[in-house]
Amino acid sequence: MRAFLISLFTVFFVFASIAADDKHKVSEEKELDVKEVIVGHIVNDYSWHILTTPEGQHVSIPLPVILYSKRSGFHVFMSSKFHHGHASYKNFKIAEKGANAGKIVEFDEQGNIYESGLIDLSITKVIVGVFVTVIFLLIVFLRAAKIAQKNPNSAPRGLLSFVEPLIVFIRDEIAEATIGKKKDQFLPYLLTIFFFIFFTNLFGLIPIPPFGANVTGNISVTASLALMTFSVTTIKGNRNYWNHIFNTPGVPWWLKVPIPLMPFVELIGVFTKPIVLAIRLFANITAGHIVLLAFITLIFIFGSIAPAIGFIVSPVSMLFAVFMMMLEILVAFIQAFVFTLLSAIYFGMAVEEHHS
Repeated sequence: MRAFLISLFTVFFVFASIAADDKHKVSEEKELDVKEVIVGHIVNDYSWHILTTPEGQHVSIPLPVILYSKRSGFHVFMSSKFHHGHASYKNFKIAEKGANAGKIVEFDEQGNIYESGLIDLSITKVIVGVFVTVIFLLIVFLRAAKIAQKNPNSAPRGLLSFVEPLIVFIRDEIAEATIGKKKDQFLPYLLTIFFFIFFTNLFGLIPIPPFGANVTGNISVTASLALMTFSVTTIKGNRNYWNHIFNTPGVPWWLKVPIPLMPFVELIGVFTKPIVLAIRLFANITAGHIVLLAFITLIFIFGSIAPAIGFIVSPVSMLFAVFMMMLEILVAFIQAFVFTLLSAIYFGMAVEEHHS
């Protein structure tokens, strides 16, 4: 019941933020742009947009913009200088279209955009979301460690009672089951990746700053996580692992000579595994946000046809949105579990010893 009420509040908050945003309101002149609504809520941004007043005033939280240009050096200023993308500042602006749409670009006195020479180190919504998760995890685990040190022989309590079962689950059901005796050298990474993804997914469902950033729905973040798994697998891979890739024992010789068909397939698999890891997490989290927002925007779509229809559809749409929100809470755990499990499987394959 508590989870249902929390989900209902969250959905109502999202509904209210969309309804309060004048850019997304339905009028007689312009119908609701569903794509603009959904994409605007899930993409990364240089400021934290909250709502737009009926008078057209944008309410948002500006974030630091940090740029290095080979032409003009370092620049540090707040994103409010761009006035929500409608203005330029010091020959910088947020591109509205083209290959650089949504990114900061540098232009010359004639208005021509420089295609290179700009390094963007700005603190965006996604980066703030990462910082929030890291700070939260530090607080939780330092507190849990202090509790464990004070009461080493007693039953876990407080935060430790929540954290310890998850740690034991990752250790016994994932690391031990897939890696075996060498699990201890991979356990810190597996625990870190699980809790980071899990809480980042949960925080992405809370539509109140500094939460609500679609961190794991950003392909750059998931690709970075997958790259770390790939790096650990590659570095820790033993002779048996690489022999299996390039020699592929048990495979007929005519699949290896004169054309190394199977070694080529195995080598391609080394690179496709992290790609699949990144896309799976990104796609599942993004799809959940899109479906949730789609249910909410149905109210505005039917309301544009007739207010009475929108009124009739709204309870059904809200119920589906609440159901989707509760499902997203489950998905937050499942995706963290799957990413950690697959990483552990890859590690187990990398350190597995040859058996005669």
